[in-house]
Parts: sequence; structure tokens; C-alpha cells
Amino acid sequence: MVKIDAVAVDIDGTITDDKRQICISAIKALRTLEDKGIPTIIVTGNVADFAYATAVLIGSSGGVVFENGGGIFKEDENNGEILTLGDKTQVEKAHKKVLKQIPHIISSSDNDFRLTEKCYYKDNVTRDELSNAIREFDVIIYDSGFALHLTDPKVNKGSSLEKLLKWQNISPKNVMGIGDSENDLEFLKHCGFKVAVQNADDSLKEIADYISPLKYGDGVADAIDKFVLNNNI
Repeated sequence: MVKIDAVAVDIDGTITDDKRQICISAIKALRTLEDKGIPTIIVTGNVADFAYATAVLIGSSGGVVFENGGGIFKEDENNGEILTLGDKTQVEKAHKKVLKQIPHIISSSDNDFRLTEKCYYKDNVTRDELSNAIREFDVIIYDSGFALHLTDPKVNKGSSLEKLLKWQNISPKNVMGIGDSENDLEFLKHCGFKVAVQNADDSLKEIADYISPLKYGDGVADAIDKFVLNNNI
């Protein structure tokens, strides 16, 4: 039986729907956990400010992992400052090459706020195009389902989540992780109980301890109700 001491969730496609609108069911479930003293953690590819604002508005107290592991933040830790874990040097070089080689690519509107990554909308570029352009650089591509991210390969959502958990003396074995896309794969691998919402990539479903029959935030609420609030693990 797995004891759940914290629940970590992705944002886009997990607690939000395909229009990036946050699901009320997920907010209610996460707040119920917080009311019961179980911290919730935001683990996302989004920038730090977006992740922190989401955590504040939901009421999550466990901190945030942002930019696919590029950094972490939690109130009252690290002197109240963001801890940047990813190195942007190769990412910046790759980005310059991308803009030159793929002039039609559309950069994410939040790139100026990214501390460790560069991000591109998927509307008019394929992953193969991007991969070919950056072949000479030490970077990796993550597909969040909504965008393509260039990231330092030395960090990921899972490794950075572990650093965040150490601040709170929580073992990854006692964390429920919930996600939907390929950039959640490493993150779920680090969690003791792995949940894939119904709209998740097959790669997540293959390693999940539980695949919710429900999509998006409803799937999050379903897993929390079934395995944490009702203690059925």
C-alpha cells in the first residue's frame, strides 16, 4: 500500500482542457488535498511566473517545477528565490540557428520570460524540422502537446521534482504524479504512484499505475478521489 504524502500535477492537458482552460474539478480536488494537509505541487513546461501564479490561484503549497525542470521555486526556501537548474547556453545557440534555418517558425510569446528554454508553436513546424536544425547542439526537444521546447538535457521534470521534494523531506516514493504528455514521462517515473489521464500519450499509459477513464482535470479529480481521499491504494 502506497502512502501518499504529496500530489504533483502537470498543467497543460492535465488540469486544463484542450483549450488550456483550467478544469474546476481539478481545482476542487487539489484544494481538498490541501485542506487535509497533503501538499500539491505544480510540475510544468510553463515559465516560472505562470507556474507560480497557477499555484497561488489554486492554493498549492508544495512549490513548482517550471520549464520542464529548468528550475524550481517554493515559498520560504532558497531565500525566497528561484533556483535555476538548467543551463541556457546551448539552448540560446540552437535558437539562433533555428531562427536562421526555419524562418517561418513562430516562437512562443513567452520566450522572453524563459530562464532556461526556448519554445515554439507547433502550427507551422514539425518536430523533424526542428530536430534537423539543432542536431549539432547539446539540447533536447520536448513536445508538451501544445508546443515544442528546447531544453538542457541535464535536467527534466523528474530530477528537478526530487530536488524540490528534498526541501520538504518528502520521498518521491510517497508522491502521486499525474500527467498527460511526453514531457511528463521522466516526472512520472520519479513518483511512487503514476497516473495518466485518459487523453495522455501512450508512453505515459504504458508506465502508469492507473489510467483514468476521464480526460483532463476530471481525470485528475478521479485519481485523487479514488486513491488519496478514499485511500484505496
